[in-house]
Amino acid sequence: MQTSHDLERKLASIDRRGYPAYKSLRGRYDFRDFVLSIDHVQGDPFAAPSRVSLMIPAEVAGFPSELSDAPHRCVALEDTLCRRFAAEAARASFKVGGSGKSGLIATSGPGPEVLARSACEVSPAGITMRLEVGFPAHGRTVDARALDTMLFELVPACAERSLLADTGALAAARAAVELADDQHAVRCALERLGLVAFVADGSILPRATGASSQPLAGALPFQAPESLSITLDLPHRGSVRGLAIRRGITLIVGGGYHGKSTLLQALQEGVYNHVAGDGRELAITDSSAFKLRAEDGRPVHATNIAPFITNLPDGRDTRAFTTADASGSTSQAASLVEAVEMSSRVLLIDEDTSATNFMVRDALMEEVVAAEQEPITPFVERVRALWEQAGVSSVIVVGSSGAFFPVADTVVQMDCYRAIDVTQRVDAVLAAHGMASAATAGAEGAVWEPPRPRRLALDLGRGASSQRGRSRGRSRGASRGHDDRRPAKLKVQGLDGFSVGEHTVDLRQVEQLVEGEQTAALARMVRLVLERGLLDGTRPLPQVVEMVFRAVEERGWQALDETGAPGCGLALPRPLELAVCLNRWR
Repeated sequence: MQTSHDLERKLASIDRRGYPAYKSLRGRYDFRDFVLSIDHVQGDPFAAPSRVSLMIPAEVAGFPSELSDAPHRCVALEDTLCRRFAAEAARASFKVGGSGKSGLIATSGPGPEVLARSACEVSPAGITMRLEVGFPAHGRTVDARALDTMLFELVPACAERSLLADTGALAAARAAVELADDQHAVRCALERLGLVAFVADGSILPRATGASSQPLAGALPFQAPESLSITLDLPHRGSVRGLAIRRGITLIVGGGYHGKSTLLQALQEGVYNHVAGDGRELAITDSSAFKLRAEDGRPVHATNIAPFITNLPDGRDTRAFTTADASGSTSQAASLVEAVEMSSRVLLIDEDTSATNFMVRDALMEEVVAAEQEPITPFVERVRALWEQAGVSSVIVVGSSGAFFPVADTVVQMDCYRAIDVTQRVDAVLAAHGMASAATAGAEGAVWEPPRPRRLALDLGRGASSQRGRSRGRSRGASRGHDDRRPAKLKVQGLDGFSVGEHTVDLRQVEQLVEGEQTAALARMVRLVLERGLLDGTRPLPQVVEMVFRAVEERGWQALDETGAPGCGLALPRPLELAVCLNRWR
């Protein structure tokens, strides 16, 4: 390892040279209280910024070990430090000027969700903070004096004000860790009490706008109806009362604009912990919950949708259904089966984003179109068996059809954002119409056959150099028997999707991804699947996903970067979302 004085001498030697001279700075430098590592140098001042990391030893940082002695605590501490450093970096950024991205100092800027991120890692050895730095230049001429200011003054000052355990940092870290303890206690209670979700009284569920993650100012705080409430004893907040959504089939009903979808959105995002002040800190959902919707046009690969769709007019085998352009009903059926294949225990469904013919089929239609002419068995006829025989619960928002009333265990009405238990009222209405409720009807002979995990064999493409080889003939390296393939090029488009080489994944209708950094991580995970040849038809898909996540657990973020220096900009998705990507590989 080199010293900070070595870095000073290098900077002095390259001042006013051409921009490529910055490449000579790569390496690790001991600054006594921390190690600065220049991991990647940008090609020119207009390219993606350089990747730099700081490693502060635990004894220098000074945070007590109990703040990171459990996974949920460690992630909360990392999240707090990342937010603090990001705020300091924003104030220090562009203090020096120049061409392009000169003077930039930045790291991940988290939203309200608390996620494991590559930007900050806490270990027994210390704190690693990864950041982006725009190495300054005038035109394409090195401005080494300005970079000296950035690396010896601005970046260390950001670290000192955010990553050392002074009074403010300790208070922020303890508050975040205590909230994480409470959230972890709620998640444990879900499992212990047989709940799908818990929404604490006082939660603020509406967002400021449809495109905002900020809570709506002046919104009515959530209050659970007495009949559906429980009180949990949390380690730091003490007794907290709230809505308990029990396993089984729960309907959320009510008029338009009364808060049905708002509650469902809180549930679908409740698979993640949220920071204090978000309003949904204690709106917690089973981490395996999957938001199911129609996705017209998505690809489907050898998925058994026969529980819902059989006897297609074109004779296709729906026990291994494949298409490049699924309809609303076939896409929703495939997504449901794929979620169950990945051990999801909760389906979250809004009729507004569902295919009507997948969800229900009324009596009048059955009189006009004979059952033998209809290939679709609607979800309403399978949902009870899915719960009773496979243990998969459903939370369904309905506003225009009462078809699900006979199969529901619980019915919650949202009235001006107030939650009301109308289960008994629904049972009375059913009785008045001579109809049985779920309590007496059961699954009525329906059978749910769990899908067998698929052993997918997908064409995952090849790396960039081998693609050129196919068009231009074998390279000289290949002719000598060497594999000169380089990693496939990645292109990430925020939450919309990504491409790996020539292949794409469309994620625009995958609603539980909340940050583009998750998409960036998924792109690298898919590339890892490509590089290891894991989808060759020999392994069940859940095993492939498990292998990727095990690699990340064992090697850290370095498992997803061929250089061993992943930089900031990655956030951990759920295993479900990696399966979602592989299932939508085009």
